[in-house]
Amino acid sequence: MQIIEVSKVISPEELELVFRIREEVFVFEQQVAPEEEYDEFEHQSVHFLARYGDLPVGTARWRFTGNGVKLERFAILKPYRSKGIGKALVSAVLDDINQTPAANGKVRYMHAQLTAIPLYSKFGFEKEGEMFEECEILHYKMKLSAPVVDTMN
Repeated sequence: MQIIEVSKVISPEELELVFRIREEVFVFEQQVAPEEEYDEFEHQSVHFLARYGDLPVGTARWRFTGNGVKLERFAILKPYRSKGIGKALVSAVLDDINQTPAANGKVRYMHAQLTAIPLYSKFGFEKEGEMFEECEILHYKMKLSAPVVDTMN
């Protein structure tokens, strides 16, 4: 079994790997228009890169919005799905958010594709509202049922 390692993106080279993974998953596989996939939030988001052994195979990001903290752009290359990489990414992203003082008390939420809902549910995310379409893909808004609050201060 390969080791899964998730790290915060800190170099332009790593960010380029993130964009290549997202291009493969969203643009080529899911037929999302490139102008829909890449947005004005790229440089204010915190990006993550997942490696399976030495191979870069997954990514995610989070950012602050007017509604709280949004987790988004979770993508894993097709041959590496169902190997625990998604779970490692969600865990790393939530850990990072929880260690960010400005996120204390803010709602954690996402727009989840239907196929990913079981994964996010394992972390306490719950569907909210009606199903909707984003980039011609069905989603639910999901919200973390119990936002983490810093009780140390």
